[in-house]
Amino acid sequence: MIWREATRADVSAVMAMLADDMLGQGRETANLAPYLAAFDAMRAEGANHLIVAEDAGQVVACYQITFISGLSLSAARRAQIESVRVAASHRGQGLGALLIADAEERARAAECRLMQFTTNKARGDAHRFYDRLGFTASHIGYKKAL
Repeated sequence: MIWREATRADVSAVMAMLADDMLGQGRETANLAPYLAAFDAMRAEGANHLIVAEDAGQVVACYQITFISGLSLSAARRAQIESVRVAASHRGQGLGALLIADAEERARAAECRLMQFTTNKARGDAHRFYDRLGFTASHIGYKKAL
């Protein structure tokens, strides 16, 4: 398994994983153009990274990690993770735990003191997974569509 920064060529495989999901089925589209534009914008930001796991030349997992500098918690830098997915063909094999370990390693290398994320309330299995990995559901998250 190789963990690496995604390239534009990986975006279609990542989008397939995001769409192959109980929530993604209703919110992702087949038009790749906006996703490629978003990928380009992420790359330009510098602290926003799309990471993929490659197995035998195939992208089988992904996550987005963004490093955020801030003032709270004694000016702690934090890592925000999003879009955590494992391909259906590779689920149940421990790849999710390896994905989080890779994210934690990158966060520590970026001198982050905290790793955070939001997860949809409907993702009960994901909540149990994150609990097992030592995360704490310490906050309530709010979102507002604009």
